[in-house]
Amino acid sequence: MIELNAQLLLRAYAAGIFPMAESAESPELYWFDPERRGILPLDAFHVPRTLRRTVRRGGFEVRVDTDFAAVIRACAEPTAERPKTWINADIVRLYCELHAAGFAHSVECRRDGRLAGGLYGVSLGSAFFGESMFSRETDASKVALVHLVARLRAAGYTLLDTQFVTDHLSRFGAVEIPRAEYRRRLAAALSRTADFAGVDQARAVAALLDGMGQDGSPPVQDSTQTS
Repeated sequence: MIELNAQLLLRAYAAGIFPMAESAESPELYWFDPERRGILPLDAFHVPRTLRRTVRRGGFEVRVDTDFAAVIRACAEPTAERPKTWINADIVRLYCELHAAGFAHSVECRRDGRLAGGLYGVSLGSAFFGESMFSRETDASKVALVHLVARLRAAGYTLLDTQFVTDHLSRFGAVEIPRAEYRRRLAAALSRTADFAGVDQARAVAALLDGMGQDGSPPVQDSTQTS
């Protein structure tokens, strides 16, 4: 079996493939290339009204890339809703290496200094591959997702890959697309650059929320536009 390293992992993402373990205790990783891929269109991101109020109140201190290792380890923890996770020791090691190299990022929500929720993912070109999220407090991961999308939009990203679509993600506008369409969008995203770090986060979040309708939907686009 080929030993997986950070460089090989990046090549896999560029080809539309990602690894997962069967469980946190499993020593093996498996490659996935789903026939239908989950994405969250950045120009169609939906934020429910109650969540918009939560974000505006600022009950969480939101940080970016200040404790990546803590976020991925928290994502690997079993919970009552998710007793079995796919993040094993190799996943933690590899993505921490990607973070150190500038290719993986975390969004962290804190309350009174404690990590309350967050998410992490991989960045290549103008594509961001969302990996996992966690919450220790109500709405913490949702707030992190809003901050992530705001940053990606402001930074010039064109693709947010969610791998699969869950009921949770579908509430924000996530959809499934065929593998061939995903690869077309991925190739286009990889041909462009985006600057994850070069964003005024407060301004990006305000721009995202202020541009939405009363129901949290994005502005209605001209029906003649094509994606």
